[in-house]
This record gives sequence, C-alpha cells and structure tokens, in this order.
Amino acid sequence: NITGVVFSVEALVAKLLGMLHELVPKASIIAVLRDPNGADVERQSRDLEEAARAIGRQILMVNAANEREFHAAFAKVVQAGAGGLLIPATVFFFSQRRQLAALAARHALPTVYSLREYAEVGGLISYGPSQSDAYRRAGIYVGRILKGEKPGDLPVELATRFELVINLATAKALSFDIPPMLLARADEVIE
Repeated sequence: NITGVVFSVEALVAKLLGMLHELVPKASIIAVLRDPNGADVERQSRDLEEAARAIGRQILMVNAANEREFHAAFAKVVQAGAGGLLIPATVFFFSQRRQLAALAARHALPTVYSLREYAEVGGLISYGPSQSDAYRRAGIYVGRILKGEKPGDLPVELATRFELVINLATAKALSFDIPPMLLARADEVIE
C-alpha cells in the first residue's frame, strides 16, 4: 500500500453488510455489485457470504465489468427482490459513481457504498476509511522518508478513522426513513 495505511477488507465488508442489514432489517436478500476484474474479488465474495450467513441473510452476487452491464445488473437485483444493495470500492466503480448512485435511486434501492464520494454525488449511505486521514498519514510517511528513514523500515498502519456519511436528500427522494440509531452515528449528514 503506497500510503502505508491499510484496513481490513474483511472487517469493512462485514461492517457494510451489517449497516445495510440495519438499514433494511426485513430484507432477506441483499445484493452485492461485483467488478469481476477487481482486485481480490473472490476473497471479498467469500467474506461477504460468511458475513451474510452470520446475520441470516442471503447474498446475491451480481457482476458488472463495464458500464453497459450496469442496467442488466440492476434489473437482476430488482427482479430477485433484493431489499438492499452493497457496492464495494473498486477503481472502476469509483469512476462510475455518479451513474451507480443514479441507478440505485432510479430503482429505489437502499444502497451502501464504501467511500464518501458516493454519498456526495447522491448515494444513500457510505462508510469507509477517511481519505483525508489517509492523505495526512501519507504525508507523515513522506516526511519520514525525506528525513532519511528507509521505506521498508516503516510500519504498516491500519486505518483508524472511518466515516459514516448519510445523504438525507437521497433518503427523502426515495421516501426512505433512515433508522434513528444509524443517523445518530453519522459523521456527516448531507441535507
């Protein structure tokens, strides 16, 4: 990891799934949009399936390798009757975040994302490591290297600051009520 700051992918996907379960507790099926070309997609899928079993939910994995596959993926999610959608962080999905947030809104799917930028462009909820904290920590690493420390001698740090961002404007547009306990934990609420 170039910044020296990492986070446990397993713990993050379990937390996102738990948050989606809290958001739509009656949903028996939760969909996950996968980028089949993304890094470590199989391990992430296994982690999600294990986390879903722990809360008694069924996971529907839906692949989308390019923009043209988004509409079919969302149609499959809706047709399966999924009560919510999880969109994990991948470079490709991040580059298409506006379209993904718009499709989730169009299909009235409560969706949880792993980066705050999704909520900033209309996504319902995001939870993930603070990018500003990661950049600050990267700056500290660079400073240490410039002062003569060897990069290989520097410890790898786990992300310690995570942000929960809730877009209330999107919730209102979807006529969706955010549970008060979830709202109370938000680091930022977009009105």
